[in-house]
Amino acid sequence: MPPARKDDVTVSSFRGLPKTRLRGKLRITLSIIQVSDMAIIPRNYARLESGYREKALKLFPWVCGRCSREFVYSNLRELTVHHIDHDHTNNPEDGSNWELLCLYCHDHEHSKYTEADQYGSTVIAGEDAQKDVGEATWNPFADLKAMMNKKK
Repeated sequence: MPPARKDDVTVSSFRGLPKTRLRGKLRITLSIIQVSDMAIIPRNYARLESGYREKALKLFPWVCGRCSREFVYSNLRELTVHHIDHDHTNNPEDGSNWELLCLYCHDHEHSKYTEADQYGSTVIAGEDAQKDVGEATWNPFADLKAMMNKKK
């Protein structure tokens, strides 16, 4: 790393990732840091991420774990590796903390936590937030055949 300057800011990155120095002004607002703990990304994060991504793509079939969408080499960039416990430093060699999700399912998985924080509910990793809502009890087409016969 180059020597520190007067306007450098040393930022401890999150969850045990190495420290990062930012040159000049710190452009990250407090609200971004509160929303995402990955707001400050170390320079070598892409290298760290590519290591477990490559391993996960070798271990698992190229299918989204939620919607079962299949991927081929041409659209593989849309398949992401999701950490089940949300700890990006927990990367076991057997892949037990990873699941492959498409961009949409991955976004949905993380939005559950944002919504839970916003509305004051709780979410368990890997479970759907809508599970506790229950089934619909009203069926609008229950009496459709009788209504159609009535018109004749």
